Amino acid sequence: MFIDTVKILNELKTLPKYDNQIGLQTVAGVDDPFYATGRITDKNHSEEEFTQFCFDLPYTNSIITSLGMYRTRVMMLSPKTCYTYHQDLCKRIHIPLITNTDCFIIVDKEVIHLPADGKHYVVDTTKPHTAVNASREKRVHIVGCI
Repeated sequence: MFIDTVKILNELKTLPKYDNQIGLQTVAGVDDPFYATGRITDKNHSEEEFTQFCFDLPYTNSIITSLGMYRTRVMMLSPKTCYTYHQDLCKRIHIPLITNTDCFIIVDKEVIHLPADGKHYVVDTTKPHTAVNASREKRVHIVGCI
C-alpha cells in the first residue's frame, strides 16, 4: 500500500500545538489527545482500548483503520536527541513522514533507517529499542500499535 505522506502532513497541520507527541486515537469518553502519549503503564486503559479518533483527518484515519492500528500517535523527535532504551508491550507500525539518513532506530542492537518513502514499517518494539535523531532537523513518524 502506498501512503501519501504529503497528504498526511497537510492534514496534520490542523492539529493543536504539541511538543513531542500527540495522540490520534484515544479511549471512549476521553477527549484529551495527549492521554495517548507517554507510558501506557501510567494509564487506566489498555493499548487496545485506544481506538476512537481524536481529530477529523479523513485520509490519515483511513490509513490507520486499513492497517489495523490502535493507540496511534504523531511522534516528533527533536534534532540531536534519542529515546531511552526500552521495550513495549506490542509491535508497532511506523509511518515515517519527515526523516533523513541521520535518523534511525536501534532494535535489539541492530541499526535500522526507516525512509519517508510512502511505506509503513512493522517494528518489533517488544524487543529492546530506541529511536535516534542524530541530525539537525526534526524527525516525524506516525506510530501505532498492532
